[in-house]
Amino acid sequence: MAERIYLYDSTLRDGAQTQGVDFGVADKIAIARALDRLGIDYVEGGWPGANPTDDAFFGQLPRLSHSRISAFGMTRRGGRSAANDPGLSAILGSPAAVACLVGKTWDFHVDLALGVSKSENIDMIAESLAEARARGKEAIFDAEHFFDGWKANPGFALDCLKAALGAGARWIVLCDTNGGTLPHEVEKIVGEVSRAIPGDRLGIHCHNDTENAVANAWAAVRAGARQIQGTLNGLGERCGNANLISIIPNLVLKMGFETGVSGERLTHLTSVSRLLDERLNRLPLRNAAFVGESAFAHKGGLHVSAVEKDPKTYEHIPPELVGNRRHVVVSDQSGRSNVIARFKDIGLEVDPKNPVIGRLLEEIKAREHDGYTYDGADGSFELLARRLMHGIPEYFRLQSFRVISERRFNARGELVTMSEATVKLSVGGERRLTVGEGKGPVEALDRALRAALLPFYPGLAELKLVDYKVRILAPERATAAVTRVMIESADGHAHGEIRTWGTVGVSENVIDASYTALHDSITWKLYRDGTAAPGG
Repeated sequence: MAERIYLYDSTLRDGAQTQGVDFGVADKIAIARALDRLGIDYVEGGWPGANPTDDAFFGQLPRLSHSRISAFGMTRRGGRSAANDPGLSAILGSPAAVACLVGKTWDFHVDLALGVSKSENIDMIAESLAEARARGKEAIFDAEHFFDGWKANPGFALDCLKAALGAGARWIVLCDTNGGTLPHEVEKIVGEVSRAIPGDRLGIHCHNDTENAVANAWAAVRAGARQIQGTLNGLGERCGNANLISIIPNLVLKMGFETGVSGERLTHLTSVSRLLDERLNRLPLRNAAFVGESAFAHKGGLHVSAVEKDPKTYEHIPPELVGNRRHVVVSDQSGRSNVIARFKDIGLEVDPKNPVIGRLLEEIKAREHDGYTYDGADGSFELLARRLMHGIPEYFRLQSFRVISERRFNARGELVTMSEATVKLSVGGERRLTVGEGKGPVEALDRALRAALLPFYPGLAELKLVDYKVRILAPERATAAVTRVMIESADGHAHGEIRTWGTVGVSENVIDASYTALHDSITWKLYRDGTAAPGG
């Protein structure tokens, strides 16, 4: 049987220190449940007593079936007893079954930051961990700045670890707090520490300031450590923490270790990664290892032809193992293999000898010459292909639109810019004239279109525009240049599953290009939802 590695997630505490990240209580509960479904052993919920959000979370802890929730905090302060330290009491008084206490192991910090003697610092560690055990907690010691401390004074750093171990700590976690240690150093130091502290009691906590956090975690495991701390998508202050989304599949699929993440649970990896981004209202990283939209994407026709014969030719694992999917990109570099593969993705059964494939390739190349791109515009590609094959219902017909923008002072004397769009269109012969307002012209146009269409197609209420990009294709022409607009849309569909699709529009007028992309976005959703056009 493979050796067991225990996974400790710090997204809700260390990840919350990321610039621009602010979890609410509902976010913390949803993420904790997702981590539990994934099979993470420990979920660090936050720091009781540090802020109202963490207090509220620990006041309503979700019931989890696999994960144990950990409360994080500091060892007792100098000059206080462990039983009479308000900060420590808040941590140990929480309902969490696990207490993770951080203490100094670098003499430089003990002298400068704490201003206590080295012997007092060791007592602070030992007494705090002993108090946690006396309160019935599983105790974890996070050895802050351990690798810097080891390099400066290995004897003192090791004495700190021994104090925690002697006080009953289940895990002694070696922290590369400044993120400056390299993998070969980590492996050497952890190997030396493991001569005094058993490897099945050692953990590793790495920051990513040299882009080595994931590699450092593996180096520690190779040297004997059996717990890894990290965060989802590598969240964390400065450059982030070790990314558990990368660490987990490599541990399980590449290194042969046993974790709480079984093969079935591993298929949730992509959805958990994207759930976090959804909660943070940010776009997932397309080229993220294992879970990114581009992780199993193939663009060159030669590659696609080989993948069609056997995916192992250009894929290191089957994407289904981590809940991802193969994605064949269609562009002016495409061959017939790309188009046929994309047909399979969208559910179109087409004879490879069908002449429509050649016509579609020619159409794509002509459009890309004019500025279109279908690399990232899967919705527009599907509509183009289906129109050539079988046709797409005409859900509405635009007569005209007009957009105006006004920069003015409002009633409070503030300078504001607002846009207004007027749309005339018909749905099944019924004419509609609607007006929409927005902070920008595209938002106003989108609102006007929805106002006209929602009475006929109420499902459009769940459509969201999550990204909007503009690119000038002929910059030498300045303000008269051809403009390409890419829109990414999403909806909550089929039991909460989030669908995303991209659409594209090209014109010398940015609003006209935006309308084309909006039109495709709305049409794709209506078609995919099986919506019938009026009179159709």
